[in-house]
Amino acid sequence: MPCKLAISSMSLGRCFAGHSFENKLDMAQKYGYQGIELFYEDLVDIAQKKCNEPFSSDGPSEGSQMAAAREVQRICQSRGLEIVCLQPFMHYEGLVNREQHGRMLRKFELFIRLAHILETDIIQVPSNFLPASQVTTDLDLIVSDLQHAADIGLRASPPIRLVYESLCWGTRVDTWEKCWDVVRRVDRPNFGICLDSFNIAGRIYADPTLPTGRTPDADAAVEKSMARLVKTVDVSKVFYVQIVDAEQLQEPLVAGHKLYDADQPARMSWSRSCRLFYGEEDRGAYLPVKKVADTIFHGLKFQGWVSLELFNRRMSEEGSEIPEELARRGAVSWKKLVQDMKLQTRTSEPVRISASL
Repeated sequence: MPCKLAISSMSLGRCFAGHSFENKLDMAQKYGYQGIELFYEDLVDIAQKKCNEPFSSDGPSEGSQMAAAREVQRICQSRGLEIVCLQPFMHYEGLVNREQHGRMLRKFELFIRLAHILETDIIQVPSNFLPASQVTTDLDLIVSDLQHAADIGLRASPPIRLVYESLCWGTRVDTWEKCWDVVRRVDRPNFGICLDSFNIAGRIYADPTLPTGRTPDADAAVEKSMARLVKTVDVSKVFYVQIVDAEQLQEPLVAGHKLYDADQPARMSWSRSCRLFYGEEDRGAYLPVKKVADTIFHGLKFQGWVSLELFNRRMSEEGSEIPEELARRGAVSWKKLVQDMKLQTRTSEPVRISASL
């Protein structure tokens, strides 16, 4: 299967900034994307806008969310866009509070029903990043929790796959190596890994709290890690990949920095505001994404969905031009990635780029 281009629905603008889901998908269609990672936040926003229910701090009812899923599926289908996955099902594995674990399992059942309506077979599970006091150090429990969810997904009709992703600020799982160890130990046919260039490089190469923006052994760490990845990972368990870069900050992200949040790990604050598309060195991109991508596409010989998952402060700005700007920038990035990696794509013209905004 050749590589296919997707983009996160959130990457085209945040719903709280007034960017409508329909407009974001119009821009995805215009610029040649073939699929989207659907953010649960977008689905909930549609449900809240369309339901006539009294306000609830718990959000819209399950019925309203399922109605919103049908609407999302219709919108995507009318634009020729596949829904690659529903994400994120977060803060699930390894919870110290087992009553909360039970509540999360009930939410997972809802995610499966939503995924069926959306006609996707993948739910993404990012590594838990709750405070350390709330997440166990017992890896066996983390694995057991994920086995439980995978078994539920396997029994679903049709079956649901889970894709696990290490966040570079994850509480217990913050590298691809730890993520792969969990995937290997879960040992279920429907449980795989998402390799994300940002989260890989954001942990072993980048440190936004340092003046250089880099870990002391950044280059050597990447070389060794990528060599291990090729020798270790079974590409059949890589369900899809995400390729983006990030901005090198002019000042360390510590107390006093405009992005500093005492309640968040620095890498999380950086991630939420400073991701950039591949090839955007003119905007400050500096991660070794080309090396990571070369490892994934040529070392592992991955083929399948390639998603552009952007988080950037530009997404939170108001203005009808924002979704188009982001869609265009992503399309330019994809074209560069295809050329640099010499990727085989589904069509001979994988991206249509408009010259104007």
